[in-house]
Amino acid sequence: QVQLVESGGGLVHPGGSLNLSCAASGSIVEINVMGWYRQAPGSQRELVALISHVGYTNYADSVKGRFTISSDNSKSTVYLQMNSLRPEDTAVYYCYEYQQGQNTWGQGTQVTVSS
Repeated sequence: QVQLVESGGGLVHPGGSLNLSCAASGSIVEINVMGWYRQAPGSQRELVALISHVGYTNYADSVKGRFTISSDNSKSTVYLQMNSLRPEDTAVYYCYEYQQGQNTWGQGTQVTVSS
């Protein structure tokens, strides 16, 4: 079983920045993909960004050019640098990990963008 621990959420003004991190631990064999999803109140969970174990990335159109995903495979950790934040980025951000046919989710971290 894999556990994901997220950190870095909080309250920020529009135009500000936050950096999220997520560390995986437990039964790690070979992580194929890690990334981030988010869910705003009243909305479905949506993809933010994913990164493969060889560094391929995929971003939602709404965050391209503002968010950057990266990973440290030696630490089984994924990061999300969020710049130029907007009120519509407000959501609970969930870390995601996929390996050996299994999906794992973190507990979520709140990001609030408000003046």
